[in-house]
Amino acid sequence: MTALVLSAARRPVDLMILLDWRGRLSAAFLLAMILAGLAAPLIAPYSPTDQDLVNMLMPATVDHPLGTDDLGRDVLSRLIYGTGASLYASFLAVAVATVIGVPIGLAAGFFGGWLDDIISRVIDALLSFPGIVLAIGVTGALGIGLTNAMVAVGIVFSPMVARLARARTLIVRSELYIDAARCFGSSSYHVLRRHVLPNILQPLLVQMTLLLAAALLAEASLSFLGLGVQAPAPSWGAMLARGYTYMEIAPEQMYPPGFAILLTALAFNVLGESLRVVLDPALKAR
Repeated sequence: MTALVLSAARRPVDLMILLDWRGRLSAAFLLAMILAGLAAPLIAPYSPTDQDLVNMLMPATVDHPLGTDDLGRDVLSRLIYGTGASLYASFLAVAVATVIGVPIGLAAGFFGGWLDDIISRVIDALLSFPGIVLAIGVTGALGIGLTNAMVAVGIVFSPMVARLARARTLIVRSELYIDAARCFGSSSYHVLRRHVLPNILQPLLVQMTLLLAAALLAEASLSFLGLGVQAPAPSWGAMLARGYTYMEIAPEQMYPPGFAILLTALAFNVLGESLRVVLDPALKAR
């Protein structure tokens, strides 16, 4: 069973087969969102920036299935275009967190000693700050904009990735095959790359999936505050912020981006839970 799970972790198609129906449904939904974001210019009925000041804050009609916003722009088109921006932001933040956190966690767990002590104390200090407050501070230092905002979120997430990588490395480094590799004269870099990293990828994969949901919410929060996507470019968080301004007279403006954020974050979380069960044979047996 363990061999099957390890093999599936290397082949996404086999991994999909092992997922339960909730995981498959979540993966299919997320794939549809990614494709919609990539194909936005082909499937969106209007440009996301086209204004029609005569038809502002309109309810749903045949021409505008989700209505129009305060500038007469088609909400459905902006929602489709915003899919690409929001998902790009999520994947960018997780990529930054992985690139920073995994090497730091590997070094701390594998070499130990004073290096582990220093890294652990820094991680503890960073994790003691509220994440969104730290992200706002880093965004202020880097500059306002979607890419800078999500790099800031990735930096904030990196201590969580580093802590998990360190914990798993501490377990793996005590295995006999690590000692055998050292006895054969393998360098620390070789042992880390060939023996340690492949054996800690499974929990990291689950963690990344869950962080994608957190990054999506972080992007929405920062865009809501005006630190992420800048007008007139659409994103779900920016649409939610504009809808909030007119909540009393047109509350339906908040429903499309709100439900998009809710369902996508839920899909990431359900997929992460399904992956956790698949990649942990003990949990699957239970």
